[in-house]
Amino acid sequence: MAKAARAGATPSLGGLLEEIVIWEILVRLPPKALLRCRAVCRSWRSVTSTHDFLLAHHALQPALPLLDNGDYIDLINNSIDICCLNNRPGLAAPDQLQSVALLKLGGNFAYSHPVASCDGILIFCIDDSDFFICNPATRQYAPLLLPTDRRWTLLGMYPHTPTGEYRLLLYSYKPNPYNDDELAPGGQVSCHVLSLGSGQPPRRIGCPDVSMPECEHHVLFRGNLHWFPSHEDIEGKMIVLFDTTSESLREMRAPVADYAHLFEVDGKLGMAILDFVPTIDIWMLQNYEREVWAFNCRIELPVTEIRGQCNRYDGPLDLDVVVVPGDGELLMLVKFAEWLIRVGMDGKLVAAFHRKEVDPTYFQLKQSLVPHNFFPTLDGYVVNALPFI
Repeated sequence: MAKAARAGATPSLGGLLEEIVIWEILVRLPPKALLRCRAVCRSWRSVTSTHDFLLAHHALQPALPLLDNGDYIDLINNSIDICCLNNRPGLAAPDQLQSVALLKLGGNFAYSHPVASCDGILIFCIDDSDFFICNPATRQYAPLLLPTDRRWTLLGMYPHTPTGEYRLLLYSYKPNPYNDDELAPGGQVSCHVLSLGSGQPPRRIGCPDVSMPECEHHVLFRGNLHWFPSHEDIEGKMIVLFDTTSESLREMRAPVADYAHLFEVDGKLGMAILDFVPTIDIWMLQNYEREVWAFNCRIELPVTEIRGQCNRYDGPLDLDVVVVPGDGELLMLVKFAEWLIRVGMDGKLVAAFHRKEVDPTYFQLKQSLVPHNFFPTLDGYVVNALPFI
């Protein structure tokens, strides 16, 4: 379809070919700017609405670190601000924190946090019990309705290549009637797969025989979901791997660490070890099949400079560090007191944002205007309406 559009291109805009305008300029615009450009002329609206163009547009969008303000929800309006960090060169520091969408949810809730991000789709958890799914670019939203007799944790979202479906991996347990945080007597933890848009409840795939992670952070790499358990009392921790095709779980070796998280950069799986913050060790997986890791570098956070940038805050050195890929490099985001700090791989402070209400996350948002067929099949689905403001 893209070739057909190019074959019919005609000169416009003082000599620029129409195909250059569309396939070199419009295709690189942010979603909101592209939607405004569709009002310029009918041909732009037609071409930029095709599936081929939308896929190309999504591929050229930057993957921006997703921030979290869920612990600071506007309790009066019950609103959630979906916010990203745009570290594009030349962008002034105040403009790097960008609001993507604002949602006003009904009811009363205390906090929310993102638990999955895939192909422009986000899933949030509210008060550790309810979930909703949305696409900020297309302004599509739906609650995720799961059976209420179990406690659910979302482990990951992924495109299932053989079927083209988007699927969720979850695990659950029946809670003790006297304590929701405890397993019911004689109960078991079970893993489930939910195919979005299938109209079917989560499908049980068995009881895991590996240590399941307590956090929702995951990395989709080579068609597999990966986690590093956050349990403090586990010795010799291994990475948990879920094969999205065979729907099986196994473990793989990891560098020795108590506190760490995974990331992907330049087609490789990496691990940031945070055992002795303000020192961060970066390891990279050199051979995926043989599970061979190699030490990459050690980064010392500029503590004195960070304190100075944060109005010489002299409270406890409580640093929340997240290492995420960004535009071909690794970004270190540090939450310290009421500031969000960006530190370079050379250990130097790059930027500081005085934003009490913003925390770093492990997720990225790569916006997409590609319509997903599963959304309209979900109960409670809306588009371009409340809860989007």
